[in-house]
Amino acid sequence: MNAPSAVTAEGALARAHREEWARVVADLTRRFGDLHVAEDATAEAFAAATARWPREGVPPSPGGWLATTATRKAIDWLRRESQRDAKHRAALIMYDDSPPRPTGPIGDDRLRLVFVCCHPALAMEARVALTLRLVGGLTVAEIARAFLVRETTMARRITRAKEKIRAAGIPYRVPSADDIRERLDGVLAVVHLVFNEGYLAGAGDDPLRVDLSDRAIHLGRLLRTLLPDDGEVAGLLALMLLVDARRPARVSRTGELVTLAEQDRGAWDRARAAEGRALVRERIGALAAGGDPPGRYQLQAAINAVHMEAPSAADTNWSTIVALYDRLVLLDPSPVVRLNRAVAVAEVDGPGAGLAEIDRLAPALDGYHAFHAARADLLRRLGRDDARAAYDRAVDLAGNAAERAYLTRRRDQLGGGSTRGGDPVPVPNGR
Repeated sequence: MNAPSAVTAEGALARAHREEWARVVADLTRRFGDLHVAEDATAEAFAAATARWPREGVPPSPGGWLATTATRKAIDWLRRESQRDAKHRAALIMYDDSPPRPTGPIGDDRLRLVFVCCHPALAMEARVALTLRLVGGLTVAEIARAFLVRETTMARRITRAKEKIRAAGIPYRVPSADDIRERLDGVLAVVHLVFNEGYLAGAGDDPLRVDLSDRAIHLGRLLRTLLPDDGEVAGLLALMLLVDARRPARVSRTGELVTLAEQDRGAWDRARAAEGRALVRERIGALAAGGDPPGRYQLQAAINAVHMEAPSAADTNWSTIVALYDRLVLLDPSPVVRLNRAVAVAEVDGPGAGLAEIDRLAPALDGYHAFHAARADLLRRLGRDDARAAYDRAVDLAGNAAERAYLTRRRDQLGGGSTRGGDPVPVPNGR
């Protein structure tokens, strides 16, 4: 091992969690066929690393060390439990120490684990939450924020999902090609939420979690390989690429969120932007040739393509964006989608019209920081005194340090300068 260093160990642990958590969980699930054992053993291995690496040094292969330690933890636990539980005896007998083998149309253990977690026996919300935990490595608190529910509620949901998989004897294998589409909506929702948590984290000191964004894009590419003709798979990949292309300009050097209107467009990742726009054009061509109408991910990708194609924020074609949101609301009339539409309406019809749309969403979104951020911005532009209270509420609810810094600055600027001018607030499609 390397010479002990607390700083080195801390960085190595953080990197290992980003890169190895899903791989270790997936590998143990394949070997033992038990999600509960896989997750607990992986967590114990990381706990052991936290205790030992600062003292003994970081191993040459952190991932290998974690996989070996987690396997030993799982075997030890199963041996103890097998003395009183026939199910655990069976799990120990089923232990598979062979290298991964192709098991259907998907060869990646992590993506295979996604499809297992998205089994149709589970409710859609449980599928998404379980996969975010086991594959994305998100904490229960982070997942709860993504779903806008309490942490205790989410913990119960994840526990029940794992218990149902165990009770139903759902095997760790990829469904047949005929069954994949039955689970695809849940898989796409999982990948999208993992990406969302990565491109602007819901909490923590790091405003961006690049590991999650990259992992989601990797899963999106694998899905694209699996289902090359599926419009929504292409749409989700395009959406992630277009949003991720703005990553280099999303946070300032001082750690503050930079909204889309203020970003240095020259800093955007041109390769990712071009790839995303090409996918959008491909879907437009398929539609013109008589293909299926676009789904929600294709419409969101098209909205982001309009943003990306504008040479400056002032040149954004907001009328086209509103028209796309009108179509999206027909497919997904959720409060968050309607909030994004209201922000676009404000750019076309003025802040008063946007505020009227936003205020209708108050009962559903009062606990959502982006709702209050959007409302605060429009109140500011209207010159209303209650903008400050709206900013205060948004700052209190925001879990991301970069967003809090941005919102705090905007609040502190009240009373000076212009109260007009398109400055889209940090709602999901305006970051």
